[in-house]
This record gives sequence, structure tokens and C-alpha cells, in this order.
Amino acid sequence: MRLIRRTSDRAQDEGNAPRRILVADDDPSIGTLIQVTLKDPRYEIVAVKNGLEALKAFEGGKFDVVILDVMMPYVDGFEACQRIRERSDVPIVILTARDGTDDVVHGFELGADDYIIKPFKTAELIARVESILRRVEGYKHRAAPPIVRVGELEIDEPRHRVSVRGQPVNLTPMEFELLYFLAANYGQVFDRETLFREVWGYDYVGETNLVDVCVRRLREKVEVEASRPRIIVTVRGVGYKLAEP
Repeated sequence: MRLIRRTSDRAQDEGNAPRRILVADDDPSIGTLIQVTLKDPRYEIVAVKNGLEALKAFEGGKFDVVILDVMMPYVDGFEACQRIRERSDVPIVILTARDGTDDVVHGFELGADDYIIKPFKTAELIARVESILRRVEGYKHRAAPPIVRVGELEIDEPRHRVSVRGQPVNLTPMEFELLYFLAANYGQVFDRETLFREVWGYDYVGETNLVDVCVRRLREKVEVEASRPRIIVTVRGVGYKLAEP
């Protein structure tokens, strides 16, 4: 099974219309770099200089991907991410020069789907954007069951709802996708590279703690004791699995 991401704001029947990407960064060279990197008839890049302009641009049009720098005047990337996520499920990528785990976790808590550390390689940016768009376009072909129940855990995929021991749990989109994949394949062990590829559609590039951060956050939300996990367990030297009930 391959779990693919939800749909974007834009209608799926737009055919070959260019994918619209909103980029917000107060460094004009970054916007220019992204425009040059993604210079292709398949993409339409809208570049703005701060979070306030990003919110105005988003309000005035539909986008397939939003890329937000963290450090921006007026409205920073975290606030812009939160405000966009309150009204839209569009994929959001955080662009930051700070690679501390706390910043990454904070971005995920606000609903970001991915992050890229500055300075970044153009090949990495292209791979991330194209992977997100593939997941969006392919979501309707997902073959996994809409509702998954494993022990005390229930995931209602169409309604994007999760409950543990009968209590609702609020998850970010990235946390939801990882938990849903593990639950749909409960008992199977997946290494980090496989999760990175199968859940979020990326080829494993370089060093990243994305999977570990996401697992840690999930455990804090679904386990009775996050330090002694019984639902999402570690198989030493291999990876992670959702325990069989």
C-alpha cells in the first residue's frame, strides 16, 4: 500500500494548468532563486516579501503549495502558517535557517507539512515540491481503508479524526499521515528511509530527523506514557511499527 496525501485547495479537474506556488521570504534573492529553479511551464510562482503579503496573496487566490520563511517582518512564517492552516489544507513548507528540533516541532504543531533548511540545494527544493505535488495529484488513487481500528486506536481518514481510548486526539497533517500509514500496516516494521518515502513520498536525501521528531510528537499525544510507548514502538536497529493489539 502507498499512502498518498490529501487533495489541495485547487480542483482536480484543472487538467494541465500550472501548479501555483506561493513563496514568502524577505530575502528577494530567495524568491528569485526559487523562481529560477522552478522555471517551468508546469509551475506558476508568486513571490512576496513577508508574511502579511503572503496572507493577502493567499486570500486572493488558490495555491497548490505554500513556502514560508520563518523570519519575516510584520507576520512571521509560523504565524502565517497557523493562519493559513486554520482555513486551508494546502501543503505548507517551512523555509528556515534554524535547524533546531524545537523550531521544527513548532512548525509541525502549527500544521506545516515539511521544512527545508537554508542554505538549500536547488535539487532538494525541486524534489520536495515535486513530491508534494505528486502526493496531491495521486491522493484519489489511495487504496487504504477509510477507517482503521487497531486496539485502542481509531482513525477516520475521510473526516481526519483520531481517537485513542475513546478520546479525540488533535494531530497535525504530518502526524496524521504517519499514524495512518502505521495503523493501516500494523505489526509491520518500517525503517526511517521507508517511512520517509512511503508516507511523504520523498526519496531519502541526506540526514534528517523528520521521522524521529514526528514519532516523538505522536507518542506524546497517543501514548499513556510517552517514555514507555505501547502503541508506536521502536524495533531496535530497524525502525518503528504500530504494535499489534
